[in-house]
Amino acid sequence: MRRKILLPTDFSDNSWSAVVYALKLFKNEFCTFYFINSTTIKVSTLSNLSNKLIKAMEDDAMRELLELKELAEACEVGANHNFQIILSSEDLKTAIKKSVNKLNIDMVIMGTKGATGAKEFFFGSNTIRIIKKLKLCPVLIIPEEYDFVTPTQIAFPTDYNRYYSNKELKPLRELANLYDSKIRIMHINTEEELNDTQEYNLEALKSYLNNYEYTLHWMPDYANKTTEINDFVEELKIDMLAMVNYKHSFIEKIINEPVIKKIGFQPNVPFLVIPE
Repeated sequence: MRRKILLPTDFSDNSWSAVVYALKLFKNEFCTFYFINSTTIKVSTLSNLSNKLIKAMEDDAMRELLELKELAEACEVGANHNFQIILSSEDLKTAIKKSVNKLNIDMVIMGTKGATGAKEFFFGSNTIRIIKKLKLCPVLIIPEEYDFVTPTQIAFPTDYNRYYSNKELKPLRELANLYDSKIRIMHINTEEELNDTQEYNLEALKSYLNNYEYTLHWMPDYANKTTEINDFVEELKIDMLAMVNYKHSFIEKIINEPVIKKIGFQPNVPFLVIPE
C-alpha cells in the first residue's frame, strides 16, 4: 500500500525541516509526497496589485515548488518515494482540506510555524487553523530545527474519560508499527482511583493495543498538564507525542486559548494530532 503524505510549505527552513523528517520517518515505505503551497493574498492587498504582478508571484511559487521537488528527489532517503506538487490560489487551510479529500491523504506533516512565525509561540496561526479544521486525517507537527530521531517511544496522554475508537487509534498504531515503537500511556492522577467509565475506557484501550508493547504510567498531579507532559517527554526520552483532538480535549483547550497562554505548550518532539 502506498501512503499519501501532504507537506504544506512556505519555503521556510521550518517547513523544510518537516519535509526531511517526513522522508526519514517513511524511508522504508512506499509513499507519494505532495508539496502544497498557497499563493493566496488578502483581498485588501489584492486590489493594489496588477494581474501581471500576481502572475509573477504565482510563477515564483511554482519555480520554488519545482526546486523543492528536485531537492527532495536528490535526498535519496527512500527509493520508494515519489513527489508531486500542488500550487493553490486558495487559503492554505482550504487548499489542504480539499487536497486531503480529493487525494485521500493519509497524513499531513508540517512545521510548527512558517517564515513569519513568532519565536516564542510553538504553534503558528496556520498550524492552529489546520488542526482546528482538519477532521479527516492526522497532522504531525515537527518542532523548529528538529533533527530526526527514530520514534521508538511514543507518549499517549489520556485522562481515560473518553472512549477511543479503533479508527482513532489507527494512526498511533500505524506509526508504532514502523519501528516497533513502545507506546507510553500517561495518566495524571487527578483522582484517587478511576471511576467505572474510566476503567472501561482503559480496558478498551488495552485491548486495542494488545499486539503492541505499551506501558501505563501514573503521574502525580503536581503541576499543570503542560508542565507534566513536557516533564514526562523529557524523563522517559519520548520521541513523539500523540493525542486525539476531540471536544473539550487538552489539544482543543490549547488551540482555543488566547495566544499569550500558548507559550507553555512547547513539546520538543514531533506531535501527532489525531482527529476524532
